[in-house]
Amino acid sequence: MDSLRQSIERLLRKHGRGYAFTRKDLRDLASTGTLGRVLARMAQDGTIRRLAPGLFDYPRLNERLGGRLSPDIDQVAQALSRKFRWTVAPQGALAANRLGLDQQVPARYAYLSDGPTKRIRVGNRTIQFQHARPKDLRANSVLSATVVQALRHLGRDAVDQNVVQHLRHALSPRERRQLADDTRYGTDWIHEVAKQVAKDD
Repeated sequence: MDSLRQSIERLLRKHGRGYAFTRKDLRDLASTGTLGRVLARMAQDGTIRRLAPGLFDYPRLNERLGGRLSPDIDQVAQALSRKFRWTVAPQGALAANRLGLDQQVPARYAYLSDGPTKRIRVGNRTIQFQHARPKDLRANSVLSATVVQALRHLGRDAVDQNVVQHLRHALSPRERRQLADDTRYGTDWIHEVAKQVAKDD
């Protein structure tokens, strides 16, 4: 038991504070029953936090006040995507916020998913997973899907050169080229923006 706990703690330190995970992320370490007992003890002594049945995080700490910060919802969404083998990407206002295009914190946490439409409660928050059409969520380019969702949220009239330049700085050259390729058969105006983002200096 002690060696298993040490293995789990090493993994948590490797990923850092805020990392969210499920038992499936640890199943190479021990059987489900043994994992359950060790995780229960770690949650009880405060090393990890139980967010929902079978869902935990390595909580971030407020250095000044000494308390725990709220769960990182993006980390939680990724943990659930691994558990259910979904591909997920932030949707709408959340996508714009994650890319730094909108500073307002979204009122709801919505993600596109190639899984079923589903709501999952995490503490006092609800994560909405909305089933997406294949063209809205490309499995090999979640970042492109996030950019497309952010642009749709902003709307065509609000996407100016400031937005283009912001995305050019936020994305690597490879990611910019991928964006242009991924939007080729999508909405015309979004593809035009993607081409501007991908354009060489």
